[in-house]
Formats: sequence, structure tokens, C-alpha cells
Amino acid sequence: MDESTHGPLTGIRIMDVSTMIAAPFGATLLADLGAEVIKVEIPGQGDTLRHVGPWKDDEPLRWPGLSRNKKSITLDIRTEEGKVIFKKLVKRSDLVIENFRPGTLERWDLGYDILKQVNPRLILVRVSGYGQTGPYHDKAGFGTPGTAFSGYTYLQGYPDRPPVSPSFSLLDYITGIYVAFASTSALYHRDTHPQSEGQIVEMGLYESLIRMMEFLIAEYDQLGKVRERSPSLSGHSSPGGTYETKDGKWVVLVASTDSTFNRLAEAMKRTDILKDPRYYTNAERLKNNAGMEEIISSWIHEQTQAELLMKLDDVGVPVSPIYSIEDIFHDPHYRARENIVEIDHPRLGSIKIPNVVPRFSQTPGAIRHRAPELGEHNEEILCQQLGLTLDELNRLKEKGVI
Repeated sequence: MDESTHGPLTGIRIMDVSTMIAAPFGATLLADLGAEVIKVEIPGQGDTLRHVGPWKDDEPLRWPGLSRNKKSITLDIRTEEGKVIFKKLVKRSDLVIENFRPGTLERWDLGYDILKQVNPRLILVRVSGYGQTGPYHDKAGFGTPGTAFSGYTYLQGYPDRPPVSPSFSLLDYITGIYVAFASTSALYHRDTHPQSEGQIVEMGLYESLIRMMEFLIAEYDQLGKVRERSPSLSGHSSPGGTYETKDGKWVVLVASTDSTFNRLAEAMKRTDILKDPRYYTNAERLKNNAGMEEIISSWIHEQTQAELLMKLDDVGVPVSPIYSIEDIFHDPHYRARENIVEIDHPRLGSIKIPNVVPRFSQTPGAIRHRAPELGEHNEEILCQQLGLTLDELNRLKEKGVI
């Protein structure tokens, strides 16, 4: 861990009052790139993510990767004294990131109209299940229901079986990327227009995925088609999907362009199908996908996984083994790219977590410090930055404000 590293967002200060995954992950991405992120947590309780599995004994294993590079203070911003302290911190900050239900900050008298009086250039980034407006804006919103609402879950699985939700918090993490993207965009606008004030940036969780499904929207609008569940790239590319090799392993292969399919046919020694009117273009292959899939599946099942990868990599056909996390841990490419790094942990000794991406040649991000203990930075932030005395700190602790 390198405290001296200066990422591209060095000098930006962020108040992270969000919980769980989506908005906090966005704040972590910003912290990875150098921003100072002060995580505000409820005294004695902390972020609910501290109590979410998986665990080793009583130790949450998600916390170290999702909350690295942040500083933690305990502060109950619902109390009058907590509000005063929070406003002092807001005055010194560039962004506040929150993901309460719409109206919560306003009920606490900390809405943007009030925060803006404290800091006119403040940017408030707001994430909620269904957004700040609309008839569903006050519904409780978590990632799995949001994924279903986005239309994504309807597409996942086999047509003769129930829809399948993602097996991890996919929507939350995608939303976190939007949070980071939106934050840097708002900062850029503010800082390249010196006379401009701050603004509110807001989105609903479900909007992250519906934005990525322009094909679904256009297809229904223009063709009236309701795309049904499919385990592969149905309607996009042929061939494309999951295939079993001779040695019982699995690969994903996609040949979405005709030039790619031409190379695949050459690797298969089946250039005859390039002249077959059923298969010579992607459009025709999609019309005759069942026959195409039978040809590809049969050929792949004659190869071991290693043989198949060698043949297709040599000619530039996109193919990948389907990796488990154990495969990832042993893969030389992951090691060469340093995608997984080991950091210190106060009780486990060490733990492996994902490295920082993307990479910057001149201003690289870094894991500067481990995920914080609850309230670990109270003295640093409240005393050294705001000027509170230790006696005042102890008094606030006794009252449950921190």
C-alpha cells in the first residue's frame, strides 16, 4: 500500500454517506484514483455492508475490497450536533454521495437546498431504487428487484424454466460505475466553468441496466418483438454460446462478424459452409441457427479444451474457457496483470482483493490504505481537520453523536 501515490483525482474530497454496495462502490472507484473519501457511518453500527457475507468466522470478507482507500468517521447526522459537524465537512468537500430513499435527507433538514447554502459548488450524487421522481420513487429498492424491473432478469435462463437472477449483485456494481462516471463528469463541468455552481446527479438502480439494452428497446419499438429467455446470444450472433469440449470442460465462443466466422470455418477445415446459402452470412446463420449450432457443437466436442483454445487463438476467433475463481487464481495472465493483490488485514493477517483499474500511465491509482475500522479516522478528521478538541470528541461520543 502506497500513501504517496497521487492518482488523477488527488485533491478531491468526497463525503460518502451511502450504505451497502452501489453508491459505496462508486465512491471506492473514486478513492482508488486518488480522491479522499470520508465514509460517514452510524455510531456503534456502521455500514450495513459490515454485516453482510461471506464471512470467515465473524470477519466480513466483502468489506476489505469494497471499502479500501476510505476513511471512516462515526457521525449521526440525524442529531442536531451531528448536522452541524456534517455541514462543516460539507463546506470542505466537493461531493456528497448518498443512497437513502428519496426524501430522507430532506426530512433530516440536509436536503440539497440546505447543503448548497453551505457550499454552493457542492455536487450531490443520489442513488435510489427507482430514482427521485416517478410513481415508484418511494419504493424500497435493492439490486435484485431492480434487475428484474430493468428487463434483464426476463432474458436470463432457458425458455422452459423460470427466469434466473444474477448470482451476485451485478446491478449494484454497474450502478457504482455510473456513480463514478457521473461524479467525474460533474466535477469536470464545475471545474472547467469557474462561475458555475454545483448540481444534483441522480439515478435509479434499474436505469443502469436498461441503458445497456438499447437493442431490446429498438427491437420492441420497431418490430413489436418481446425477446424471451435464452442462455446464449439469441438474435445477436450465430454461432455464439457455451460449448462442452471433449474433456468435459466448457468454453464460450462467439463469431458475430462474417470475417470471424470465415476464420472459424478455416480452423474447422469446413470452408465448404462458407458457400452454403444457409450459413454464409450472420443474418442467414441466425435464420438457421439450430443447424449452425449442431455443426459447431459437434466439432468442439471432438477437441480437448487446450486443443480448441490453441486452434482458435491461432486464427483470432474469440473464445475463452469458462473460469471458476480457482482457475482465475492460477491463471498466468491474471498474475502478469496483477489483477489480484494481497493487502494487510488487522485480524486475518492478509487478504486478497481486486487491484485498481483502469491503469493510468502518468497518474496511477493505488490501494493507499486498507478498508477502515469503524470510526478509525474520527480524531484525524474531526480534530485535525475541523479543530475539535479531544474533550469535545469524548463528549460527542458519550452523547452518541459519534
